[in-house]
Parts: sequence; structure tokens; C-alpha cells
Amino acid sequence: MRTKSLKKNKINVITLGCSKNVYDSEVLMGQLKANGKEVVHEQEGNIIVINTCGFIDNAKEESVNTILEYADKKEQGLVDKVFVTGCLSERYRPDLEKEIPNIDQYFGTTELPLLLKALGADYKHELIGERLTTTPKNYAYLKISEGCDRPCSFCAIPLMRGKHVSTPIENLVIEAAKLAKNGVKELILIAQDLTYYGLDIYKKRNLAELLEALVKVDGIEWIRLHYAFPTGFPMEVLELMKNEPKICNYIDIPLQHISDSVLKSMRRGTTYEKTTTLLKDFRKAVPEMAIRTTLIVGYPGETEEDFQILKNWVQEMRFERLGCFAYSHEENTHAYSLVDDVPSEVKQQRAMEIMDIQAQISWDLNQEKIGKVFKCVIDRKEGTHFVGRTEFDSPDVDNEVLIDATKFYLKTGDFVNLKIIDATEFDLYAEPIN
Repeated sequence: MRTKSLKKNKINVITLGCSKNVYDSEVLMGQLKANGKEVVHEQEGNIIVINTCGFIDNAKEESVNTILEYADKKEQGLVDKVFVTGCLSERYRPDLEKEIPNIDQYFGTTELPLLLKALGADYKHELIGERLTTTPKNYAYLKISEGCDRPCSFCAIPLMRGKHVSTPIENLVIEAAKLAKNGVKELILIAQDLTYYGLDIYKKRNLAELLEALVKVDGIEWIRLHYAFPTGFPMEVLELMKNEPKICNYIDIPLQHISDSVLKSMRRGTTYEKTTTLLKDFRKAVPEMAIRTTLIVGYPGETEEDFQILKNWVQEMRFERLGCFAYSHEENTHAYSLVDDVPSEVKQQRAMEIMDIQAQISWDLNQEKIGKVFKCVIDRKEGTHFVGRTEFDSPDVDNEVLIDATKFYLKTGDFVNLKIIDATEFDLYAEPIN
């Protein structure tokens, strides 16, 4: 082992998992910068902070492998210190401390002040909305609440993130204004459950009031809604979406399944009929809306009949955007007491079948866009293309619009009108119009 280097410490923050983790890493980095620390995101540094994900098997495996990689680099003297935070650390800290002891310290999801102290920094309460954003300059995530009160049987998030806690509207407006001042034009609202926002502090579902406040922030042009729970959805949000041009005609609403028996076992608090009615109400209120959902296949007890019901329903609903995951049997969840009786290969096959159906739906919907003009934002240049998005697409998970950079020049972060000239299942090709 070499002695500690004399060079100035540089803290490298590595983010794994979802957009909520991205947000948390950005807050951590903002605090470190305010303390005069040199901090980078996923670049070279001699002090490492790994913000882990502990949601499902694949994510846990990636987090463990990353911890092992940097524990090994520490052994080799390539880095000086390694700290681990986030969901995996919150959920499995005793096991991690025992199995990978060569980490300087493990922290949970609510221990930011302690992590900062270990990094030689103080937690500054006055830094409302001060973050070092890691996304392209034109968009940023805005986390409006933390934790979840839902009892879903398959989900470990309440174990890792705790009960639902809403952030006050005035704090979110301050944060949005600071982001806008730094060039952010699109806010992507995230939470474990947007639908629940406000119930704890305002004693009512207050997402609509929050949106009314955020649309007044100068510089913000798009506001996008992610992760709304289907039961108790505040329908006044749809009226706002329809009439307020800043609110994207887009919603991410994870539905997980549709068979009544599976929904009941999942403890989702809804039924086939209620969910289908809700989606039809969405379409009626905002006909232009793009609905994104996620589904789980291979849940304990899911029969071939349950799966057929799901397949038929996906065909019928024609979601604009859809992701599908194989069920992951998670310790300490309600479903863990059930027998994980769907073989792994059957889970994977079912997921592939759903995504094949969705690919055809996406192809059909995209073909209808050819010849039409859409307002798009340009996120980046990649190879010989500029890469943009319509208001119906969220970064990283949805369709992208590709423009030939050898023929046209566009500025990243700008909104431009693009005419769609071709389309595949998941990409659109376009040219700017004057």
C-alpha cells in the first residue's frame, strides 16, 4: 500500500440506478462544491463516492461489482478512499461491511450530512436548489418528494427510502428558478409517487397547485411528469396539461400488470376495469397525451391466462411508450413470502413477447408521424447526428429524433421545429424547417 498522495484531493461521484439517484448525486456535489471541494462526476479522482441502487437483481449486481472494482483499486493504491452511499448501502449495510470491508465507510439514503462530514465538508442547510447538474444543460430532474407510503408487495423502495415526504412548493419554485438561471429549459418532475404529492404537508393531493407555481418560472419551457401512481390520481392535473403549453402532454404511470388476480396479490389497490377507465379518461381529457408505462411479468402465481390477459390489454391500449421487466424476488417485501414459481426463462420469454408487441405498436405510431412537424429540443450531438426529442419523449428511455449533422447545424439546448422524414420502431429522422 502506498502512502496517501500529497496531491489535492479530487472527489469522483459515481451514480448508479434511477433519476432519483442522479438528483441525489447532484445535491451531494453541490454541497461539496460549496465547501470548496474539487468534485467531478464519473471522471478521474482519488476519493470515490459510489451512489448505489438496490432495487432489483440486475441493479444490485451492478452496484456490488462497482464497489468491488473500486475496493480493488484502493488495494492497488490507484485511489485513496472509497465511500458507498445510496439504496444498496441503506438496505444491505451489515452484509456489505462484512463482505467488502475494504471500504472506508457505508452510508444510508438519509445520511448526507454524515457523508459530507466524512469527506471533510459541512452540510449547508441554506443551499436550497444548489446542485451540480450532470444532465445536458437544457434539462434537469426536480425531485418533489422522497419515499413512498404505498404497500406494493413486490417493491423494496419503502425499505430504502422511507415514508413519503413532500418538499414544500416554495422550495421547489426556488430550485426551479435557480435551474432556469443556469440554462435549464425542461424540468422532469420525479418522485417515488407524484400522485401522493402534498398529502403529508398540505393534507390534500397538491400536484396541480405545484404545477401552477412552476409554470410561472421564467425560462422553463417544458415540465414533464414521471412516476405517477394510478390510484388517487388528481384529475385536475389533466385540465392543466391540456391548457398550459409548458406542461408536456406526457405522463409516466407505472401500471405493473392488469390481471385482477395479479393486481390483488401485488396490493396495487386497483382492478382491470378501474385502470382501463382511468386510461380512457386520460385520452379523453388530453387526446394528444403520450402515456408511458412499465410492466412486470413473472410475478409469483402469474399463470399463462394472466399473461394472455396482459398481452391482449397491451395490444388494446396501444401505449406510446412501454417498458417491461422480469419479476425480481426481493427480501423483506410482502411478495417474498410467496413462491417465486415462474421459471427465469419463462419470465424472460414473457418480457420479450410484451416488448415485441410494443415494438410493432411503436412502429405503427411512428409511421403516422412522417410528414408532420414537431417542436423538439436538441439534447446533444452524437457522431454525424444531432439528437433531439419531442414533448412526447423523455431522455434516455423514449424515442429520439435524429437530424443529419452533415447537412444541418443546430445548437444543443435550442427548441426547433422539425419535420419527420422517416421513422423506425424507436427513432425518428427529421429535418429542420424555417
